[in-house]
Amino acid sequence: MTTPRIVLHPGPLVVASHNAGKIAEIADLLAPYGFSVRSAAELGLIEPEETGETFSANAILKAEAAASASGLPALADDSGLAVKALGGAPGIYSARWAGDGRDFAQAMRNVEEKLAAVGAVTPEERRAAFVCVLALAMPEGAVETFEGRVDGTLVWPPRGDRGFGYDPMFLPDGHARTFGEMLAEEKHGWRPGEAQALSHRARAFKAFAEACLGSARA
Repeated sequence: MTTPRIVLHPGPLVVASHNAGKIAEIADLLAPYGFSVRSAAELGLIEPEETGETFSANAILKAEAAASASGLPALADDSGLAVKALGGAPGIYSARWAGDGRDFAQAMRNVEEKLAAVGAVTPEERRAAFVCVLALAMPEGAVETFEGRVDGTLVWPPRGDRGFGYDPMFLPDGHARTFGEMLAEEKHGWRPGEAQALSHRARAFKAFAEACLGSARA
């Protein structure tokens, strides 16, 4: 028997994150739907320890914690950079590679040093993907997940000062500019009815919106 999809209607919705960049991107994507978006940071919710071994497990953990603490539907993201030559690292540990101070300039240097150590020089040897899983959790316990992925290559030195995280070193396939060189609307912009979405987060959101927000458009 197929489990019914969760259907959300406009109202309060928690973005279960303390990452300002992620909160801004998800809030922008939610804008056409008329939700009153609050972040976990704004509500003073404690960030749960990310003990999962997959993006999906960590996204669910964060969404469930926020939904339980707030009594509201919660949408959580877990995402990261998976580098082929590094066996998929940093993966779910992408934020940890930036240290406690979230120094992603250092995190990008860490990636580049490890690529140099394995002799990854050509674009084919520097293949990578951004992966995102969005988890929607309801206060009564229902949960759904949606995955998005975008493939590309890693450039050095980093290019651009937009976006956040590893964006300045990630060149998505089919594009001449890194995520760090793109305007927010170009990188993660997606609106209802559009066939394509570029970023991993926008692709995951597209799947979520088409499944759960079909009747919620403002």
